[in-house]
Amino acid sequence: MIATTMVFIMHLGFASLEAGLTRSKNTINILFKNTIIPAIGLLTYAFVGFNLMYPGAEYAGSFFGFAGFGLTLPEGWDTSNYNAGYTYFTDFIFQAMFAATAATIVSGAVAERVKLGPFIFFSFLYVGICYPIVGMWKWGGGFLNTLETPFYDFAGSTIVHSVGGWGALIGAALLGPRIGKYTSRGMTAIPGHSIPLATLGVFLLWFGWFGFNGGSVLSADPGLVSKVFVTTSMAAAAGAFGALIVSYLMFKTYDITMVLNGILAGLVGITAGADQMGVNSSIIIGLIGGGLIVFAVVFFDKIKVDDPVGAISVHLVGGIWGTLAVGIFGDLAGVSQLVSQLIGIASVGAFCVVFAGVIFFVMKKTVGIRVDEAEETEGLDINEHSMRAYPDFATKD
Repeated sequence: MIATTMVFIMHLGFASLEAGLTRSKNTINILFKNTIIPAIGLLTYAFVGFNLMYPGAEYAGSFFGFAGFGLTLPEGWDTSNYNAGYTYFTDFIFQAMFAATAATIVSGAVAERVKLGPFIFFSFLYVGICYPIVGMWKWGGGFLNTLETPFYDFAGSTIVHSVGGWGALIGAALLGPRIGKYTSRGMTAIPGHSIPLATLGVFLLWFGWFGFNGGSVLSADPGLVSKVFVTTSMAAAAGAFGALIVSYLMFKTYDITMVLNGILAGLVGITAGADQMGVNSSIIIGLIGGGLIVFAVVFFDKIKVDDPVGAISVHLVGGIWGTLAVGIFGDLAGVSQLVSQLIGIASVGAFCVVFAGVIFFVMKKTVGIRVDEAEETEGLDINEHSMRAYPDFATKD
């Protein structure tokens, strides 16, 4: 339960990070999305998601299962007889905290130009249907868990972070870039309005990640929990240096935003195998993950996929790297494990791309998913919410 509260705090971290890395005229819009998403996650996961993700043993090895709407209380639900060390409600509320994260990741990538109503609709479907289905493939005993060498994802590099990353990529690509981001003169930087707020967000996320990964042990085993805390910390620290080194070599400056995202990349990267890695392996995973993020940010700018907060680079690229790392480092390393990791990445990616693509495309052709040019220029705070985040201060944007 302590881990659950720590994961819940991560939503404040996401809100702070996204608000800090976007312009002040869109702050309320960012905060609103990050406030409504946990509410969406809890309600949809209770109504349909939990029973999609954990449909029961009769669906073992399958692609889909469903145990009915609502929370169905099994025998022994209120005691540790439900599972060693935790109850039915403990299981539900911890997993529900994970569920909303997928939509939160998408929020950052589509910031400053997405219509609020269509985004909320997308979040209901993505959190309530897409995330639980792919989660069932591994954590609910589905086909990825019954491969000859089972796919491994301890706390969600793929099942949580890449799911959000794929949705973010499709959403950002179909929305198109922000006005003025890419011109005939090249790429124009659009800096966020508060680096202090973004920094606070990253440290809140780092704190919450101890619950995210540590809680995934699903027991109070001090040996394994402490190991997961250490590997998580080492990967985050190494991610900071990976991003620092690569960004300095490329841009000849000490870029705080790259370092912040490098920390997150290290955290995302270690999430798949935090319980299987030693200290040295976790450092290598974080170091490579942090460096990859810099290259990923540059790559997505080259192909004109505008991601204001770097969510695609952190969660998709970092998630893929972390999932592959399970087959390269640690106790499970081996060719057969690496093949299974590739199968998991490809399966989840294909499903998420199709799912998110269909939803965003249909909405784009019907109700529209992007605010008009005048609204985007003035800011979403005024046009979507009729208020400003900083009414007593004059802003340049």
